Amino acid sequence: MKLNPAKRIQGRLKLPGDKSISHRAALIGALASGVTNIHNFSTAVDCGSTLSCLRQLGVRVERHDSEVKIQGTKLQKPDATLDCGNSGSTIRILSGVLARQDFSSELSGDSSLNSRPMGRIIKPLELMGARFESTDGKPPLVIHGTSSIQPITYETPIASAQVKSAILFAGLGANGRTQVKESSLSRDHTERLFNGFGVKVITEKDLTVTLDGPAQLTGGEITVPGDASSAAYFVAAAMLLSGSELTIDGIGLNPTRAEFLSVLKSWGANVSTVGITNERNEPVGSIRVRGGINSSVSSERRLDRPKIPSVIDELPLLAVVGTQIEGGIEIRDAAELRHKESDRLSSTATNLQLMGADVEEHPDGLIVNGPTQLHGAELDSFGDHRIAMAFTVAALIAEGPTTIAGSNCVGISFPEFFELMDSVVLR
Repeated sequence: MKLNPAKRIQGRLKLPGDKSISHRAALIGALASGVTNIHNFSTAVDCGSTLSCLRQLGVRVERHDSEVKIQGTKLQKPDATLDCGNSGSTIRILSGVLARQDFSSELSGDSSLNSRPMGRIIKPLELMGARFESTDGKPPLVIHGTSSIQPITYETPIASAQVKSAILFAGLGANGRTQVKESSLSRDHTERLFNGFGVKVITEKDLTVTLDGPAQLTGGEITVPGDASSAAYFVAAAMLLSGSELTIDGIGLNPTRAEFLSVLKSWGANVSTVGITNERNEPVGSIRVRGGINSSVSSERRLDRPKIPSVIDELPLLAVVGTQIEGGIEIRDAAELRHKESDRLSSTATNLQLMGADVEEHPDGLIVNGPTQLHGAELDSFGDHRIAMAFTVAALIAEGPTTIAGSNCVGISFPEFFELMDSVVLR
């Protein structure tokens, strides 16, 4: 992909459905009584992997573009390995579902997914009574489920929505109280959606999440909000290009997903949210952005725990933005980025340095100095969709053309990304 600098961002957008919510809505629909109709289901390949796995488990799934109809049922033993593709959400959360089934199943994925550690879900699910076989804690995973899954109280070593969700999905079948305690708040889509589909989940002030089982979800309608993480790239591009005016409608504004907006505001962005409503306990509204950075805003330029879990997907993008901030930024407590689709700390630092940025890489983060004029360069996506999208934004604010090798990996999460970006870029 060859990209040229932009003058500004101008227009109005509506984005595909949120990936995190789409995964969970599909799994809820499969386990719920009755029929679940999901509107604006994500177009991401990853979410398609979840639907494919559910079909292999005997679930009736009908899909027409972004409309998905799921008939809840008792899951059946699959006759082949469940292919999770590149989707960490699929393999981790589905493991919680399968841990409480009375059959064994195998989950695998592509080479990237099969290189990623799964020990954080294996440990609590084995404490609940399931048994796992793996390759040093990595996929393929063989899960020997149990219909007598046990409730547990579990404190996660690192806040993780996928780990929390796996435990809660397993806890639906447990006879008793399942609790997950986090040191900082991770995404809470599972808790909100469980409550929205008839299962009470309580989150205490100390971030302990409680579910009493066994519990039965009830199917129904849901319109998935636009993906907040996808919106971040457009918001950042508009912020960094003076004279920009952008509105993004129907976006999920869950505080555990839209924290990047607060971060950008604190760095001087002119960003607001309007028209907020609720969809199955998920806040939805419009984001408005005006270009330019207010350099007089004074705030903390360091991102660390407890904020990291709420901006984990946006960190490469925030590093790009940091090159334009007076005094730069610092990212810490983010070592888990080394175990994503790529080593995102290394990938981000390498590409920023190629564009002329002053970046220090640390085991758990980055120090990005700014402001710096970026220069077009030959970059690599490292096969990572979020790296490709973050450096698309960098290319728009750079001097001269930029090429990003392997940019087709964006299709994994956001097939429409380049087309939509091109529709609002003025050169």
